Formats: sequence, structure tokens, C-alpha cells
Amino acid sequence: MVTFDTRIIDFISNLKFNGKLPPNISVMNPYRENESALEVATAFYKKFYNDNHERHLILGINPGRLGAGVTGVPFTDTKRLESHCGITLPEISTHEPSSVFVYQMIDAFGGTVEFYRRFYISSISPLGFLTNNEGRSVNYNYYDSPALQKAVVPFALKSLKAQLEFGINRKKCFVFGTGKNHKFISDLNQQHRFFEEIIPLEHPRYIMQYKSKNLQFYMQKYLEAFSDAV
Repeated sequence: MVTFDTRIIDFISNLKFNGKLPPNISVMNPYRENESALEVATAFYKKFYNDNHERHLILGINPGRLGAGVTGVPFTDTKRLESHCGITLPEISTHEPSSVFVYQMIDAFGGTVEFYRRFYISSISPLGFLTNNEGRSVNYNYYDSPALQKAVVPFALKSLKAQLEFGINRKKCFVFGTGKNHKFISDLNQQHRFFEEIIPLEHPRYIMQYKSKNLQFYMQKYLEAFSDAV
């Protein structure tokens, strides 16, 4: 039987971005560039998605180099991968603030098993982007460049359509990012009618970086939004 996890693993194993990249921008594909990422992601999805439950989709922006860029699992750094998911990646340790918030929220929701049984987290661009800043590779969002955003559209559509076949509930889609990411996804949805409703939530990175004093407010907002979907 083809289960949710096998569909995801096949999807991430074959991800490839063919769009034209602007100068000084490169694609980050952890599943091809880092053998451990594919192994870890495979273990994660087999552990939490080995079934055919229908799930709600949560879409982020694009993977970051300290989260999914290492683990292959969206919004999951190596620390949360071990402490909350029981999967170890011994050769490297990463800390991503977004992952801290997401797993605090998952704990409050009822834990990893309960949360991942109901939700599937991805990104509108399931591959990330990097730019060179004074010799350092830093994260780059698809919407930071009009040229890159335009190039991402075919890839985003193809990826989204593929993931909808996993067993996604199309009544509501949750979006991390109330600004540009929400607008981009809403525009695509208006054209293609993938979902009945798009629910925007402040991005975990934004909350941790700028609104940490109000963390409980945003945590409750997340929990209420997700509770309404189950």
C-alpha cells in the first residue's frame, strides 16, 4: 500500500529547480547535496506519516540552511529533531529560532505524534535559496527578488499540485507569513482554487526575532487556528 510517507519521500527525493536564477543566488537542495538530510527526513516521515490519514497543509516560505537545510525536515533543527522527534544527526548541531517556536507550539498542541497526524508542513518553495554576503552563504527568500519570485512560480505550482495528491484536506491551508508569502500563495490560490480558505499566521522567525515578548499571544493564535481545523 502506498502511504503518506512514501509519497513524501518520493517527492523530496526527486525535487529539482529548473528556473533561471538571478546573479549571486543559488539553490539549496539538502536532499541532493547532503546524504544525511535525505536519510534523516526519510526516518522522520516513516516515523510520523506511515499511514493514510488526511492532513492539513502548512506552507512556509522556503527552507533555511539551519533547519530543513540540514535535517531535510521543515522548521526542524537538529536539536528539536533529537529532543522531540527521537532522531539523531550526530555529526552536526544546529539551532534555528523558528524551530524553537514551532516545537513549543507542537508541545502545547499535544506533542509530535498528535500534531503530525493532523498536519503536514512544507513550503511554497520546497527548496531553499542562498546568496553570498561577504564570503558567507546566507538564507534568501524567494520573494526578495522579483526575478526569482517569477522564476519560482512554475516550480511552486508543480510542487504544490504534487503534494496535494498526498492526502491533503483542501478546506483550509495555513501559511507561515502574513505579508509577501501570504500574498503570493493567495494569488496562486485565486487563480487555481487549490483551497477554500487560506489562513495566514505570523512567521515563527518574525515572532522569535521581533515579538518574543508576546510569544504566548502568538502561541495561542496558532493553537486556536489549528484547533479549528481538526
